[in-house]
Amino acid sequence: MNEEEIRLAEAREQQMPWKKWGPYLSERQWGTVREDYSDSGDAWNYFPHDQARSRAYRWGEDGLAGICDDHQRLCFALALWNGQDPILKERLFGLTNSEGNHGEDVKEYYFYLDSTPTHSYMKYLYKYPQAAYPYDNLVATNRSRGRQDFEYELIDTGVFDQHRYFDVFVEYAKGSPEDILIQITLHNRGPEAAEVHVLPTLWFRNQWSWQSSADRPRLHQVAGTPGMSVMQASDPELGERYLACAGDVPLLFTENDTNTQRIFGVTNRSPYVKDSINNYIIHGEAEAVNPEQQGTKAAAHYRFTIDPGASQVVQLRLSDVAPAALAQSMPLPAQAPHATRLI
Repeated sequence: MNEEEIRLAEAREQQMPWKKWGPYLSERQWGTVREDYSDSGDAWNYFPHDQARSRAYRWGEDGLAGICDDHQRLCFALALWNGQDPILKERLFGLTNSEGNHGEDVKEYYFYLDSTPTHSYMKYLYKYPQAAYPYDNLVATNRSRGRQDFEYELIDTGVFDQHRYFDVFVEYAKGSPEDILIQITLHNRGPEAAEVHVLPTLWFRNQWSWQSSADRPRLHQVAGTPGMSVMQASDPELGERYLACAGDVPLLFTENDTNTQRIFGVTNRSPYVKDSINNYIIHGEAEAVNPEQQGTKAAAHYRFTIDPGASQVVQLRLSDVAPAALAQSMPLPAQAPHATRLI
């Protein structure tokens, strides 16, 4: 048997949890019937995309190129900012049924390139424009078209002209069922140098707001690990996890709680809410993130200017073993892990 067949046999016969972590995270959870508590049953208008960055979900999370455990307690995904967008790119955007001339439709370009049956190796590609994402243009133009007209697509807006975009590859490779190497590679396909912010994000699905007896999980920064920034995730059921981020990069912490002030006009119980990292990056609100370096949602903040035709790599590791202990056996690699080592 090859390595993947061995893993499948171990999962089947020895109950080894090779499939515990996988691509179980939707790219767009907003507007689903599971999050609809309206009297009308109109899920799209009850929970629109504009609220997604600010409103905590109850039944499912979303994110770009994300993974989570099979009970979706702890989630990991990618957020991006090109310095132009009005919001962080944290999830896919699409038209609702009433906005599209052919109904609901995602207006993004993303590709699932590879995955083994146990998700021991996965590869994903997202194409991120360097110009501001044309949210209003896509909605207004599609709404104005009839059923006999072609759909107005993202590429029709001109944001990809002259190849002014990043190819963002995200790869996952498991060293064991609970030890996951993550590599993000960004290629500047455009003719000029371009800035991009990369925010690998770890967070807990909010269960505490609806279950009075639910123990609140925590994320906090772990100090004293040279060459990397580390956050620890603690959950009563899931146990301890560590996200090691290569390089001395800042970690931004907040809570995965609804921004009730923005959504409902009700004063927030805490200044640290779901969209605080968005407000810190986009609006420069330094007080939006928790200076005590703890919460239930956190992101590492990488910032690059990438030359035309060049690329930049970000490497991380999500594991149930502390980085100091892992470093003795398999250190966080300085270069990309080759997929065939684990397949």
